[in-house]
Order: sequence, then C-alpha cells, then structure tokens
Amino acid sequence: MLYYKIWGFNLFFFGLFLCFIGFWFLLNDLVLLVDWEFFSLISCSFVMTLLFDWMSLLFMGSVLLISSMVLVYSFSYMMHDFMSVRFMYLVLLFIMSMMFMIVSPNLISILIGWDGLGLVSYCLVVYFNNTKSYNAGMLTILVNRIGDVGILLSISFMFNNGSWYFIYYNFYLYNYSFFLFLFILVAGFTKSAQIPFSSWLPAAMAAPTPVSALVHSSTLVTAGVYLLIRFSSILSFFNINFFLVISVMTMFFSAFSAMFEFDLKKIIALSTLSQLGFMMSILFVGNISLSFFHLLTHAFFKALLFLCAGLIIHSLMNNQDIRYMGSLVNCFPFTVSCFCVANMSLCGIPFLSGFYSKDFILEYMQLNFFNSFIYFIYFFSIGLTVAYTLRLMYFLLFNYEGSPSCVSYGEDFYMNFSMIFLVFLSISSGSFLSWLLFSYPFLFVLPLLCKLLPLFVIFIGGSMGYLFHFINLGFVVTNYYVPGFFGSMWFLPDFMSYFSFSALVSSFYYEDFINMGWGEYLFSSSLVFFFNFLGKIMLVCQNNVFKLFFSSFVLVLLVFLI
Repeated sequence: MLYYKIWGFNLFFFGLFLCFIGFWFLLNDLVLLVDWEFFSLISCSFVMTLLFDWMSLLFMGSVLLISSMVLVYSFSYMMHDFMSVRFMYLVLLFIMSMMFMIVSPNLISILIGWDGLGLVSYCLVVYFNNTKSYNAGMLTILVNRIGDVGILLSISFMFNNGSWYFIYYNFYLYNYSFFLFLFILVAGFTKSAQIPFSSWLPAAMAAPTPVSALVHSSTLVTAGVYLLIRFSSILSFFNINFFLVISVMTMFFSAFSAMFEFDLKKIIALSTLSQLGFMMSILFVGNISLSFFHLLTHAFFKALLFLCAGLIIHSLMNNQDIRYMGSLVNCFPFTVSCFCVANMSLCGIPFLSGFYSKDFILEYMQLNFFNSFIYFIYFFSIGLTVAYTLRLMYFLLFNYEGSPSCVSYGEDFYMNFSMIFLVFLSISSGSFLSWLLFSYPFLFVLPLLCKLLPLFVIFIGGSMGYLFHFINLGFVVTNYYVPGFFGSMWFLPDFMSYFSFSALVSSFYYEDFINMGWGEYLFSSSLVFFFNFLGKIMLVCQNNVFKLFFSSFVLVLLVFLI
C-alpha cells in the first residue's frame, strides 16, 4: 500500500510543475512541438508527435493533481481490497492514456490514447466481478467502440492529406472535410455521452468510487470535449445548430432525470452528464475558451463530490440509496462540509469556482442571437441543477432515518487531506483561472433583469429542490410510471442496451455468414478449386495425348487448306 503514497505525491508535484509551465506558456504565448519520425511510406510519414501548449499543459496538470488526490484517497478506500495493487496499476494506465491523448496533435497517436482509455475503463468498470459490473462494462465498451470507429474513419479520410496532423489541415476546406467533421463529432459525442449515447455514463457507476471521481472529473468523459476543442476550427465551416440542440437537450434531460433518482452515485453521474452538455453547448455557440474554462473548474468540484460520496457509501455498509441516509453531519462533519462546498460550486453560488465559468457562459449566451428555445432550456437546466443538488443535500442532512447508527467506518487523515486540497481548488480555481486564461476582462453589458436572471434561477431551483424533497413521498412513489420514465433518462438505457445486444447478435451472424458462407467459397477455397480444375484439365490431356495430337494435326491441315 506504500505505492499509493509514492505515486500520489509524485503525480502531485509533477502536476504542479506542469501547471506552472502551462501558465508560463500562456503568458509568453509559447508552443512546443516535438516530432519524431519512424518511417515514411508513399509520401505519408509515420511520426510520434507531442504538442505542448498552454491548453495541453494546464489540462495535464489538472488531471495529475486530481489523480494524485484520488490515489492518496484510494490508500484508505482500497486498503482492505485483495487486488489493491492491480487497481493502482489500472488507474496509472488510465492516467497515462489520458496524458497521451492530451498531448497528441496526430490522429494516429490520439487513437492509441483513445483506445487505451476505452480498454482500461472497461477493466475498471468490471473490477468488482459481478453481473451488474459485467453488464455495465459491456455497455460502456460497446458504445465507446462507435467513437473509436469514428476516429478510425477520420484517419482514413486524412490519409489523402499526406499526414495526420489535424492542426495543419483544419483551417481550410477540402473535398472530404464534411465527413471528417461528422466522424469527429460522433467520436466526441460517444466519449462525452451526449444523446443518444448517454446511457453508458450512469452505468459506469459500477466501478469503484475513486475511479468514478477520476472518470467524471477530468479523464474519460472530458476527452470528447477536449477533442472537439482541438477540432474547433473545422467546426466553424459548417452549420452546427443541430448539434447545439442535441447538447442542450442532453443538459436538460439528464438534470431532469436526476430529480427522480435515489442512487447517490447516479445522481452525481447525471450531474456530470448535464455539465458535459453545458460544455458542449457553449462550444457549439462558438466560445472555445469558456468551454475549456468550465471543463477545468468542473473537474475540481466534481472530483470532490465523488470523494465525499465514496466515504459516505463506504461508511454506510455500501448503501447508495439516499432515502436511508440522513443527519450525516453528526457522523461525518468534515466530509459533509466538503460535500456542501462542492455542491454550492456546482450550483454556481457567487464567488465559488463554478460561479465564474457558469456566469460567463450564461451571459455570453445571452449576447448571441439564438431563439427563445435555447435561451429557456439553458436557464431551466441551471435551475434544475440547483434543484437536484439541494434535494440531495436535504436527504443527506435533514431527513433522519436512523441509518447512521450502522456507520462502520470513519474519516481518516488521507481522505481528509485529499478532500481539503480539492476544497481549496473548488473555491479558488474559478477566480484564479479567470484572471489568467483571458488576456482582458470580459465585460457583458446587459439589462438589469438579464444580469440578475442567473441568481433568480438559482433561488427558484432551490425552492423546487425543497418541494421535490416532499413531493417524492407523494405522487412519485404511488405512481411508478412518472419516476420510471424520467428517472431512467426517458428509457434511453433500455433502448441502447437493446440495440447494443441486437448489434452484437447480428455481428455474430454476419461473421458466420462471411467466414463460413460465400466468403469461404470465394476467398478461402478459391485457390483450391482453381488448382483442382487445372489438375483435371492436365489429367485429361495426359490420358488422351495421341487423340489430341492427331486431332490437332488434322485441324492444322484444314486451316492450311482453307
């Protein structure tokens, strides 16, 4: 178990170093491109390239800081697990795959990190070796394979360019730019779980909670957003309003589903899905810097949310149902305090980190020329975020059910250390990054009502959360179909599971059809049949050599006579 501490502190200091280097690159406007060519084939070079700019360095530093806290936290969380060393190596492989994907400006090397994320995430989701984990892992890897196919097809389309450096070719249009645009969007949508690929994200909650903190904050699900940020220049050539509607609806329906959910980890997972839709939507509105800004601030308080939830679940005999929790502040005062800070930052309470990015995004969106549908869904989703967050806090803090008497585990130094560092980042990272990421301060001149509208929405959402705390005990419990429809994300997991299973069965059928059907006859056995046919011809010739000789003599004589 000593390895957890060693790797945790190594990643912590390396993450701090990368953050400082990233700020230095940002202030001096520097970019470092490291290129290593393996070989060249038909004017197409196979190279290993690393791109170090302020965006990649800051993102890597943030990932390493969060990963270090997760490893220190896992020292206590996984202490009694028999496979804790395997768990640590899987987490390190996961972090390395994300690092490789972040610094790659080349689609081939991106695919290596992209596939590494998918494969290691499957190993982590099925870590507990039960039926629920296996089903969740299969759903996760099947949906993510769609995005991998999108990257592969993008590689095939970029082969005609002579190189796979997407940063060189995204600034002008060519014949197949539209297909490259579509495939990159499909890859980003599957990895970031946008509609209709949203079902795998709540299912991935079968993984251990430290993995969930890592996946939902800065690694797997943010890879799709980061990929589209890198490809943002090619997005500007096409009409992306349809994809804006998809991301906005993802933000809305995941927040609405969290209102009817009782699983603690699944509520936080749906919150991640809502924030991913938020990042995608502002990316399609047209501001890359704000999307990246919210990606960084969201990573810190979402990691803190999962770490606090993991301690609560671990202490209550692995119970995740919030209806059996209550008055937890008496048992875990420090953990619940950190949990409240992370929730307030998620809600966008002024002067916490989430406030800076969310307020910028909402005011920037109000200055753009979008219709009232987008405007309404944006603000309604922000209100729902506050509503399900306060509903969750009411269940954990005020709804005493007697279950804390079953507490079997308490807070310790390593868990508290990782939480308090993330609390510091959840409070201060928003203001700190807003000073450094933008070279000049944003000034949004809006009417007073529009300026105060986010605060009004926060108060209205808090009231809705308080009411839903009691409504859940009324018509929602007696009428199963209401929470069954909204709480299951509009039956999307059932549809995706059905289609994934149907596709898997169909693939087995087509594999048998091709391997054992006409493909076997036409390709595998064609040479055998051809040589058998030639052998029969030679046998006929050898058995009838005199007949053939005399008949050919007569035939040649007739030709000469004619």
